[in-house]
Amino acid sequence: MRTSKTNRFLIILIFLTCLGWLGHVDAAERNVLFIITDDESPTLGCYGDTVAASPSIDAIAADGLIFRNAFATTASCSASRSVVMSGVHNHRNGQFGHQHHYHKFSSFHDVVTLSLPRVMARAGYRTAQIGKYHVAPEKVYHYDTYLKGDTRNAVTMAEASREFLTDKDDPRPFFLYFATSDPHRGGGVDKRSTSELKPDLFGNKPERKSHESVNEVFFDPDDVIVPAFLPDTRETREELAQYYQSCARIDQGVGRLIEILKEADLYDKTLIVFTSDHGMAFSGGKTTVYEAGLRVPMVVRDPYQTERGVESNALISHVDITPTLLDYAGGLNDKTNGPTNPLKPGTFWMEEDEAVRDNRNGGMPFTNYQGKSWLHCLANPTEKHHDTIFASHTFHEIQMYYPMRVVRDDHYKLIWNIAHPLPYPFASDLWVASSWQAQFQKGPDAPYGNKTVDTYIHRPAFELYDIQADPNEMTNLAESTGHADLLKKYQDKMKAMQKDLQDPWLIKWTYE
Repeated sequence: MRTSKTNRFLIILIFLTCLGWLGHVDAAERNVLFIITDDESPTLGCYGDTVAASPSIDAIAADGLIFRNAFATTASCSASRSVVMSGVHNHRNGQFGHQHHYHKFSSFHDVVTLSLPRVMARAGYRTAQIGKYHVAPEKVYHYDTYLKGDTRNAVTMAEASREFLTDKDDPRPFFLYFATSDPHRGGGVDKRSTSELKPDLFGNKPERKSHESVNEVFFDPDDVIVPAFLPDTRETREELAQYYQSCARIDQGVGRLIEILKEADLYDKTLIVFTSDHGMAFSGGKTTVYEAGLRVPMVVRDPYQTERGVESNALISHVDITPTLLDYAGGLNDKTNGPTNPLKPGTFWMEEDEAVRDNRNGGMPFTNYQGKSWLHCLANPTEKHHDTIFASHTFHEIQMYYPMRVVRDDHYKLIWNIAHPLPYPFASDLWVASSWQAQFQKGPDAPYGNKTVDTYIHRPAFELYDIQADPNEMTNLAESTGHADLLKKYQDKMKAMQKDLQDPWLIKWTYE
């Protein structure tokens, strides 16, 4: 029996549709958009900040989940990013401090086994990076594609990412690492200020000019919120106004990313994670292990979860990010807490003819993550994650040797200032900051937030805080004889975690 012309047409139509020849190809599922900013505290509307201009990030939070207790492991750019991209603390992965210029720190070569872009690629993802990178070696933290964009303009960065995000020629899901340089300090000072010590511009244009395609939001210094760790001075308020403006520019870039995803039918197929490398760039925040240095925003929208507009009080850490994203990608081995398809570093470096004779792992292989996946918290926001988190800071700039270790649970926090006989070192941009210099020039007894200039610079060996009763870390219980047993308990906990996390500075408890 002959097939009618109508039936033949229908058969051809179905065949062409299956092959995607009609110009419509469904977007891949389970994509990942990871957004990391530079020196941003949880100064967002969704975290209760009434001054911040953050409608786009707030909208993600309203349609997703906010982690109220998310922490960096170190408040230093390169070191923190190495933890984010490896799932291993920086004292172990080898990125002890800054990667750029003469600082020249880098991770061990065998971290390639656990590296975020490497494991996502092996899990079947096409990978791309745009913006701030700041880790090494590149072959360890290698992305398939490196996009170019103005890192001070998240809106144009988003546009530069459009083609990668919406590419339908490649059937694989995407992983985009989107990293702004805002709101890091930089760009000179605001010469419009009448103050003798003028505020840093935080990447904003001079003379209140606007970045391309950005509707700049300007803030009145009288209206900003001064956190407890900073002095409420004119200099601080002027710098905070610049900081808030820089953060508002990021939010507009996030908004553009969401528009791109929605237009391409990708929004409900993409995990979105928004965080920062560490807290704001003010003395008492960045480079410290105080709450203002380590506490970060963590806003997540998983389109495959039914819970919306919820919060989690679980303790999570940057060391959890790589295993979490790999878990989402289906590439995490639950038994080993490592990749299901691990790269063999010895073979890899032999084939690359690189680092064959180098110290590639510090004498211990990189087989599993030190963090763990918090995907379960997205499905059940009331669940806990870590009982205790660990922080590990050693360097910022090469001149700034000041190792500190932290254990923190939901009640107490212990800081060990290992190099406490030394004066606390300053990052170059924080030393010249008007908010610091205005107080420093008044002398050692001048107030600086909840400390004095002198007590900020000269620190005791141990600082123990009741975080529940004293969230601003004002009363050091380590100096109280009535808390000797509590101090000993947390010192023992710190030693145990240092041993478990392979911290070379563990020896300092008995040596020197």
